[in-house]
Amino acid sequence: MSTSTATGRSAVSLGTALRTGAVAGVIAAVANIVISVIARGPLGESDDFVPLTPGPIIMWTIIGAIIGAIGWRLIVNRSARSRTLLNGLVPIVLVLSFIPDVALLATDSTPGQTTGGVVALMVLHVVTAVIAVTAYRRAMPASD
Repeated sequence: MSTSTATGRSAVSLGTALRTGAVAGVIAAVANIVISVIARGPLGESDDFVPLTPGPIIMWTIIGAIIGAIGWRLIVNRSARSRTLLNGLVPIVLVLSFIPDVALLATDSTPGQTTGGVVALMVLHVVTAVIAVTAYRRAMPASD
């Protein structure tokens, strides 16, 4: 049984959102690992900077993409002008995602941390957002 949204369209299911987020997260995680390898290889960032190692990158990228997909689904299902709302929210959420990175810069609290390493983390956020939003738009189209 399908339900309708505020726009009269069929609602995006939670399953669709979870699958889309997971697939986008895996794709983004692979891209982010490549960036991390470049940052820790030719760019010389320290392997001691744990946030730039594969484990945290994979975990947080996939979790972030899934959470983003759930939020996208809620907006698409509940807003008659979801495209306009998402066009405003996505950049705001991306900028907010930089807060932990800026906090790292301000506190210099993590072993192996450099400004370049933190900037690399910020690049990972942008890559994840681009890949995830592209997937969300295809699997869960917004309305005007």
